[in-house]
Amino acid sequence: MLMRTDPFRELDRLTQQLLNTNGTWSRPSAMPMDAYREGEEYVIAFDLPGVDSDAIDIDVERNMLTVKAERRPATKADDVQMELSERPLGVFSRQVVLADSLDTEHIKADYDAGVLTLRIPIAERAKPRKIAIGGGSARKEISG
Repeated sequence: MLMRTDPFRELDRLTQQLLNTNGTWSRPSAMPMDAYREGEEYVIAFDLPGVDSDAIDIDVERNMLTVKAERRPATKADDVQMELSERPLGVFSRQVVLADSLDTEHIKADYDAGVLTLRIPIAERAKPRKIAIGGGSARKEISG
């Protein structure tokens, strides 16, 4: 048997059960994320522990990135008696507005150890570049 030592965690769990705050397709729960720039790409990492990669859906429409995932209850044998259940189940979703400077045509997605990582390259048109000065005759202003 497990010993419960954090009364506030237990209160949060009971509140979640009473209010039925598990995410549904019509009211998904938020998922934590980090976003940062690494070299010539933006990286967005979503925490989705316990979610099967087949239960993750990634969509991009114009500049709106949507990530949805569903964590289903694990199937248990008939003789298993649940003692404690704190891991949230249900549907999780997050929408991120992407800047025009990102190349949404070449997004790469990896899922490892419960973390979904999206790598979005910076578009060529948004990268800094040097402008060459063309040679030519000098201009003279005529005042008059």
